[in-house]
Amino acid sequence: MTKDVLVSIRGMQFDTGEDGEKIESIQRGEYYLKGDTHYILYEEIIEGIEAPVKNMIKFLPGEMHLTKRGPVNVHMDFVEKQKNHTDYRTPYGSIVIGLEASRVALEEEEKRMVLEVDYALDVNYEHLADCKIHVDIRSLDGEQFSLRG
Repeated sequence: MTKDVLVSIRGMQFDTGEDGEKIESIQRGEYYLKGDTHYILYEEIIEGIEAPVKNMIKFLPGEMHLTKRGPVNVHMDFVEKQKNHTDYRTPYGSIVIGLEASRVALEEEEKRMVLEVDYALDVNYEHLADCKIHVDIRSLDGEQFSLRG
């Protein structure tokens, strides 16, 4: 994996049926490996917020940690079979979210990694939705990047 990467993040929230709310973003990022821990750093532009949000995804077997800094501040821990609570702070106020990951899976290839997380999302201690995150990380070394899943 090269230092310069393209990061595609797709999220889905399932309330009661199979149709859910889809969220997708693609941005350039940086990849680092320290020991058995992978790091992805990237900036995100959020509609209605002028300054970018700095993001760090840290992952290792059975765990993913997402930290956002800037106009939005949060540290989210997705650890298989654990429930974690955190404050999600935005320019509009804070909410308490709970994250209970049922699966954190990583597929590694030479120039690509795919990280998938299935989790239950609580807001202010009430179950809101069952969710999935799909993170596709690809080396930027001149090869084509396809948006197809």
